[in-house]
Amino acid sequence: MPDSGPALPLCIDLDGTLTHTDLSVESLLMALRNAPWIVFLLPAWLIRGKAHLKSRLSDYADLDVSVLPYHADVIALVSEARAEQRRTILVTGSHQKYAEQVGRHLGIFDEIMATRADYNLTGANKARALHERFGDQGFEYIANGTVDLPVWQLAGASVTVNAPRDVVKKVGLLGRPHKDIPGSPTSARTWLKAIRIHQWAKNALLFVPLITAHEIQNTAAFFAVFIAFLCFGLCASATYIVNDLFDLESDRYHARKKKRPFASGAISAKGGIIGAVLLLGSGFGLALMLPPAFQLALGAYIVSTLLYSFRLKKVASLDVLILAGLYTLRVIAGAFAAGITLSFWLLAFSMFIFLCLALVKRVAELIELQKRGANNPSVEIRGREYSTQDIPILQTMGAASGYLAVLVLALYINSAEVLELYHSPEILWLIAPLLLLWVTRLWIVTTRGYMDEDPIFFAIKDPETWITAVMTGAILAAATLVTL
Repeated sequence: MPDSGPALPLCIDLDGTLTHTDLSVESLLMALRNAPWIVFLLPAWLIRGKAHLKSRLSDYADLDVSVLPYHADVIALVSEARAEQRRTILVTGSHQKYAEQVGRHLGIFDEIMATRADYNLTGANKARALHERFGDQGFEYIANGTVDLPVWQLAGASVTVNAPRDVVKKVGLLGRPHKDIPGSPTSARTWLKAIRIHQWAKNALLFVPLITAHEIQNTAAFFAVFIAFLCFGLCASATYIVNDLFDLESDRYHARKKKRPFASGAISAKGGIIGAVLLLGSGFGLALMLPPAFQLALGAYIVSTLLYSFRLKKVASLDVLILAGLYTLRVIAGAFAAGITLSFWLLAFSMFIFLCLALVKRVAELIELQKRGANNPSVEIRGREYSTQDIPILQTMGAASGYLAVLVLALYINSAEVLELYHSPEILWLIAPLLLLWVTRLWIVTTRGYMDEDPIFFAIKDPETWITAVMTGAILAAATLVTL
């Protein structure tokens, strides 16, 4: 038996070991993003074998390996082995195209062994290749999963990285030198961050028709809207996951977004796909309890969101209109769930105020980008058709949209519909200056660079917004109950 000391060449797995992600899954996601129509070709490619599938996906996906979430401890082990004059080999089931790019980027491998168009280098195939190359127990192997057990059985020494407990136990029972680098289990907090639970606050818009129609005490309607709230929350979380999965690379270029669970590798892309399917299924399952009109609205929301994630967010101007439409669609869906007739005034107000918020989001992104590229007068948002030169016009459009929303409110106060709902509609005029103040402050905060990129999240944390909301609620109650 060969000695298991430092003379053994060190063989390192890539997916889930050297990186916190799986390049085969990422190449699939990027290929689908770049050419959605290949979804119909995937079965035919798979029938010809996984190696052929990976090869064809590599034709449609160019990954930037410089921003991948690498495992620092594994890189340290490889660097240590090189210092000891040991040979280091990257051995991976990912396609050779990506393996070679990783090798060139890191510069710490003497050799690359990877999947080719005619050979899938995983499991038993990898074990066979390494046995032929180095002999029985003639190498040390670093990997992370059950599929690597055949390789460890032939290795002279082993390192498990982020491996399940049963895998670590089985490798330890082989009776050869073994080191374990445990991974951090995915916490509930990480998953809540991935599904963006704080974004569920947006779904409170579903209750707006109930409130404006003075049906908040209608128990059946309230329960229906609450179920609708859960449906939108679950489905929206699924779309956030899908969006993050298709934006992995662009998120990794971003100073803040690179810390998101999928971009950082805290949750695997494969886990994200499973989570999205479960959330979407649960949301649509609950929707069966509500009227068909609501189900159509929910379906329209999902389709619109996915189209936005795939393509439409890259189209300047259309992207903010879509975002505003998605907010408004929540209001429409709430009316459908409660069986309430939609008000023209509510729809008009929603259209302008949500366009204002969508433009705040885009301007906040551009101002943050401008800070990071201060020496460049025209820096573009990666994956968007905006540059920092667009800030003034977007600010003008956003402020105008906010003030138009106030104008719609003023016209509503003077309409015949108000007389049917409020004893003293004159009191409602107090809302107009409050809303004007809030919109004005919103844009001042944004222009000064203090806005979170999501204005809804900012509003949740902002005391002045809460004060405005409480005062508005008090004015509505007074207009309803007090007779002047």
